Amino acid sequence: MNQNNDFKFSNNVIGIPLAFVFIIWFVYWIEIKFGMNFNKLGVLPRTLSGFKGVFFTHFIHSDTKHLFNNSVPLFVLLMSLMYFYRSVALKVLIYGGLLTGLLTWIIGRESYHIGASGIVYLLFSFVFFSGIIKSHYRLVAMSLITIFLYGSMIWYVFPIKEGMSWEGHLSGLLTGIFFAVVYRKYGIVKEKYVFSKTEFDERFDEDGNYIEPSAEEEVQIPSIQYRYIYKTQEEE
Repeated sequence: MNQNNDFKFSNNVIGIPLAFVFIIWFVYWIEIKFGMNFNKLGVLPRTLSGFKGVFFTHFIHSDTKHLFNNSVPLFVLLMSLMYFYRSVALKVLIYGGLLTGLLTWIIGRESYHIGASGIVYLLFSFVFFSGIIKSHYRLVAMSLITIFLYGSMIWYVFPIKEGMSWEGHLSGLLTGIFFAVVYRKYGIVKEKYVFSKTEFDERFDEDGNYIEPSAEEEVQIPSIQYRYIYKTQEEE
């Protein structure tokens, strides 16, 4: 595996985050422009009509503040995903988004759940836990940056604020952990240092026991011949 290519910049690193943010702002603009309300396209837990929200909930927002609060972390985290985990980025985004919506549909309160915050928590969770699991120094550094920037979000997976879909946040967090484990061996991984073996090392097995050489491997020591020269007393 060539890790230099894995950390290579591409147009998708910027393009896909920009496209996603543009879409959610465009959907909100349509609502304002034509006086429409797409809230009923969100997740309505445990109802057949509300199941369509699994596919649409991430693109719908209640107001400008809700939209803006999701746009910035969504862009930053999605850009991090596309750069550091490009081999699985689209799978995490698409499948993770669907699974987050599905979990929200299963565990959510009887109310419409909308917003891209589930995706934000999915990305936050995946980027953080993948770096810790893989233990590659660059990915660990990205995990630390992520927890520094958005670590306070963890409190909102609990029902501490009225009107906020903590179930969607929790679903995204759990989904991110799930995909971090599933894709732990994909893309960048920490390489184990392998010591080069010498002829001496090959004399020992995996448990450190000495391997007796076979008859063919026994070293033949050449015989030493001595030559004596005798001198007479006269020569001395």
